[in-house]
Amino acid sequence: MSEKNREGKRTARERLAVEREKQKASERRRRTLIVAASVVCVLGLAAVIGVVAANAGKDHESESSGPVVAPSGAQGKDALAIPVGKDGAKSTLTVWEDFRCPACKAFETAYRSTIHELTDAGKLKAEYHLATLIDGNMGGSGSRAAANAGACAQDAGKFTAYHDVLYDNQPEETDDAYSSKAKLIELAGKVPGLVTPSFRTCVENGTHDSWVAKSQAAFRSGGFTGTPTVLLNGKNIYQDRTMTPAKLKQLVEQGDQNQG
Repeated sequence: MSEKNREGKRTARERLAVEREKQKASERRRRTLIVAASVVCVLGLAAVIGVVAANAGKDHESESSGPVVAPSGAQGKDALAIPVGKDGAKSTLTVWEDFRCPACKAFETAYRSTIHELTDAGKLKAEYHLATLIDGNMGGSGSRAAANAGACAQDAGKFTAYHDVLYDNQPEETDDAYSSKAKLIELAGKVPGLVTPSFRTCVENGTHDSWVAKSQAAFRSGGFTGTPTVLLNGKNIYQDRTMTPAKLKQLVEQGDQNQG
């Protein structure tokens, strides 16, 4: 083989290697963009996996019996809202969520620090309503058990911290890991001072199960389309494709100034 032919083949191999590297780089960029889009979680992207129709599937409202025991400090109609922040805040963020819902976790990932900042500053009051949509659509009882455990944490004055732990450790949507009360108590160990005999009893006995069922019924009757449903002063901002944590902060601070 002539030197010229060898050189030509070498050049062709080098071009092929360069092209492969370009393709690999392009694929890495594509994957990065997909991950980034998931983390940013622009509120209007209701197609994110885990957003489920409120009237789809069989829910578990009827499976909870016994007295309706609202968690300590619950507010609003039928005491179905768990409040976070100061009552005097000028803006109210209403969140309907399901601890098994991946889209709810995506919302938390993107907006948690902003919500904490605004509630801690007294500019925003958050009201959390717990739903059990994934139980109805995917089967199982993890949504209900986790919601009950969240209400038990509210009784102990540690709802926010435990709420965050549940999302940080959320299992796959098809994995009903949160149906294990032992698992929920184990995760509570990540919140200092939460695991007490009263908390264990509350989780194991499903003290707030009927309250959770009533909250789910309110979600269905409210005509909402899925979780998370996020309302700022009554306006559904989850449907706003331009919404970002920075925009949410701006809206809340403007409202605080206008009403100050």
